[in-house]
Amino acid sequence: MKIVITGGPGGGKTTALDLFRRELLGKVMVVPESATAIFQSGIQRDERSHVVKAIQKTIFDYQKNIESIYRKQYPDEILLCDRGTLDGLAYWPNSEEHFFSTMQTTFAQEIKCYDAVIFFETAAKHGGDITTNNVFRNESNDEAIALDHRLQEIWRRHPHFFLVKSEGSFLDKIVSGISVLKKVVNNE
Repeated sequence: MKIVITGGPGGGKTTALDLFRRELLGKVMVVPESATAIFQSGIQRDERSHVVKAIQKTIFDYQKNIESIYRKQYPDEILLCDRGTLDGLAYWPNSEEHFFSTMQTTFAQEIKCYDAVIFFETAAKHGGDITTNNVFRNESNDEAIALDHRLQEIWRRHPHFFLVKSEGSFLDKIVSGISVLKKVVNNE
């Protein structure tokens, strides 16, 4: 089983993944976020279209490869992917068709790679704090909300899409996310 954990900036995804790993120790492996690995290598964010496309292509390829390696190394464990291959579509400067043409795949091929999607809504949507310990995240609240919306539009098309809303306390949200994950893992 392979599950995408995704969402807008400041949604609690990283905290949730850490707790999921602890809660389901021995059952799950967390596939780290590809974009963070790429940016940690020294590649800088850039707004020029041709550079954005090159970065997103690199992130996409890295994501595909790291998921494949994790599956080979941990064939019996549930993979929890910190974002998925379709996240890059939210950053793509051209059309959806151009994205899939560039990546040499289709939406249908990518969506079927994942058994479920658990989406953590950005706290910015309800006036919450989106401060993060990830130095590579630098979105304003408005940018976080817009990105959250684009990501939801993409992932909502998955037949097993679960939205963890950001209303209420952060702790309640994380507990809700863990509950959703347990239901998905146990096929409830």
